[in-house]
Order: sequence, then structure tokens, then C-alpha cells
Amino acid sequence: MKKKKYNISVEATLEVIGGKWKCVILCHLTHGEKRTSELKRLMPGITQKMLTQQLRELEEDGIINRIVYNQVPPKVVYELSEYGSSLRGILDTLCAWGERHIIRVYGDTADMLEDSILNKKN
Repeated sequence: MKKKKYNISVEATLEVIGGKWKCVILCHLTHGEKRTSELKRLMPGITQKMLTQQLRELEEDGIINRIVYNQVPPKVVYELSEYGSSLRGILDTLCAWGERHIIRVYGDTADMLEDSILNKKN
């Protein structure tokens, strides 16, 4: 395997969690394991193909675990790996910044954020 040289370390981070959907998937998984169908329901804008691709990439990078239960019908769930859990701080910071941005641009989050467990205040 050829070693890649990065110009700045954030490139390595974005290589793993960059793109439109990976952080969203990871945020949902911070609230516990999810089946593929649950993730699809929570992210109606993602196609099944893209969801599958993103889950595979996150699994290959060791960020999530894919757990297959030997039953009929087969049950597969995804969860954050121990390594993936180390991203919680980054994900929380991204969410907080996004909320501040929405408030700055739109004045309020009420009409701009979907009703979701991810958007509930503690």
C-alpha cells in the first residue's frame, strides 16, 4: 500500500467522514445502533445505493461496526465502533456550529430544522 502524504491533517479527517451523508449517518449512530431501514427513514433524501455505499466505506475505515444476527429473516445493525466513538466531539461541534449558522442566517431554528431526536435540546 502506497503511503499518502497530506498537505494538512484535516484532509485525513475529511477523507474518512467527508461528503454529504457520512456525518449525518454518524450522528444518528451516536444515539445507538440502527438497521439500514431505520437510517433510510431518518434520512429520506439519501438513496438506498448511496446509503449502502457510505455504510460500507465507514465500515472499511473502522468507524462503524456491522453486526449480522444469524436469524430468519437476517438482521443487520450498524453501530459506532470504539474508534468511531472518538468522533463524537467533532460531530457535536459540527452540529452546534450548524445551529448557530441557521440562527445567524434565518433568525431561528424552529422552521429550519426537522423534528428529530438529533435536534432536541438536552
